[in-house]
Amino acid sequence: MKPTTASAARQYPCAKCPLQGFPHLQPHEKEEVSFLSEFKTGELVADAGTTVLVEGANSAHLFTVLSGWGFRYKTLEDGRRQILNYVLPGDLIGLQGSIMKEMAHSIEALSPIILCVFQRDKLPNLFRSFPNLAYDITWIASREEQMLDEILLSVGRRTAMERAAYLFAFLFQRAKSVGMVKTNKLIIPLKQQHVADTLGLSIVHTNKTLKKLSVRGALRWLDRGCEVLDENVLLEMSKWQGLPATPRPYI
Repeated sequence: MKPTTASAARQYPCAKCPLQGFPHLQPHEKEEVSFLSEFKTGELVADAGTTVLVEGANSAHLFTVLSGWGFRYKTLEDGRRQILNYVLPGDLIGLQGSIMKEMAHSIEALSPIILCVFQRDKLPNLFRSFPNLAYDITWIASREEQMLDEILLSVGRRTAMERAAYLFAFLFQRAKSVGMVKTNKLIIPLKQQHVADTLGLSIVHTNKTLKKLSVRGALRWLDRGCEVLDENVLLEMSKWQGLPATPRPYI
């Protein structure tokens, strides 16, 4: 596990949160921002490869991803890993450990990541005094379930090509919604093993599938990850309609 650093000093106060500028994220009311400023205790910075939350752990904190990439995963006793989903800016993590008393999955940083840290024991105040924020947390949990539905559909019914195309179209659109896509291209800090562990394929099958996407001009592999080149090709090959355009809440 690589080191993490936590600080009570706020480089990003809630009133000036950089996530506020994204049109796909719903703005907060002034009173909600004031509460979130009290709810937030600081920030945590983690290097790529850091396990931010561990399966079975009971964390005293919730986190919102402020910048960077991560992924949720579970492992079997023999070390085989299944990646469940990916976390991007605006995503809330650690809720499961707060509500269910322990995490049923782990979360690892794919890139350097900055997290806003919230004190779990203040969560009842949020539900009691700010029903709109409480609804937002319910919405976020429901959205995570919806995303897992699509991933389960991929593993169970989509072809290998459709699975891979869906994964990269999904990540591209999620990243685009929070300002991470520049000049209509995106570098995702993934290795092919991450893709294999997400899609439920062998590394050999994954490599062959990704080469086909590269031939179609959809992707290009670099030393530091994968560059998405053509969103439309990915949508066409995955037969996926894409994410809804409506703004989503965040904490």
